[in-house]
Amino acid sequence: MQIPDVVTMGEAMALMIARQPGLLEEVREFERATAGAELNVAVGLSRLGFKVGYISSLGPDSLGRHLRAFMAAEGLDLRHLRTDDRYPTGFMLKQMVADGSDPQVEYFRRGSAASHLSLEDLPAPGSAFQQARLLHLTGISPALSPGCGELALALARQARADGRLVSFDPNLRPRLWPSQAEMVATINALASQADLVMPGLAEGQLLTGCQNAAGIADWYLARGARHVVVKLGPRGAYAASADGGSCIVPGLPVREVVDTVGAGDGFAVGVISGLLDGLPLSDAAARGNAIGARVVQFRGDCEGLPSRAQLASA
Repeated sequence: MQIPDVVTMGEAMALMIARQPGLLEEVREFERATAGAELNVAVGLSRLGFKVGYISSLGPDSLGRHLRAFMAAEGLDLRHLRTDDRYPTGFMLKQMVADGSDPQVEYFRRGSAASHLSLEDLPAPGSAFQQARLLHLTGISPALSPGCGELALALARQARADGRLVSFDPNLRPRLWPSQAEMVATINALASQADLVMPGLAEGQLLTGCQNAAGIADWYLARGARHVVVKLGPRGAYAASADGGSCIVPGLPVREVVDTVGAGDGFAVGVISGLLDGLPLSDAAARGNAIGARVVQFRGDCEGLPSRAQLASA
């Protein structure tokens, strides 16, 4: 029974990237890739040499088969990736932009196979997936359906009870929630089970009511987090730990921003991998900045995620 280093759950989606700039309704050609915040993190950690287990569900269609093949090629442990014959695989369209701004994105995920994940998909107590060193979750999964939210919370509570690490990226998707109040309450309930919380500055302001990075970090530390890293975009990150240490970790200059989507997931890969490697939080955040800066120089969500050799040469 091989025990993964990291387990995550979420929705893997097919990604159709426009092959020329312009509004999505005007684009005639798209290039297929892969997407999904948790999938991006899983792939990034696997490329750095960690064993990563992935919990999800795909539809019985060509998009799902392509995603499964991609994940297998990336070395992910797929023993808890099921195919649901009743529902389709979700997908998304992404605009090409020429000026480095955030691209237009359209999601087609309502009623997808992954949105029907539930407590029935919870790995059995004592199983390999329930012994991983770290569980990574985002705020996207509980936005997909009540069942997804129940599964994410159960995974987090079990990991916390077992003394395993839990990392959490709020990754807010307001359009997926019935109301902002429900989003904030649900996201913070899940964050309260995490050892590492990684909000963006604007996300943290909305979720906590605090206006600066230090206040946001203190808010989550007071609720049980051991580490908080607040993403500050090109300026870098603010890192704080429960032992009282805190610092600003400067961002890295980027020659050309090609596509901003996936930068936060790359940042999470850096911080998580750094902590698993035994680095101090400040060094882990610096690695997060480095990988995030690399990701924005590539078009696809996963294309810029480095191997160990590429990371070392950056």
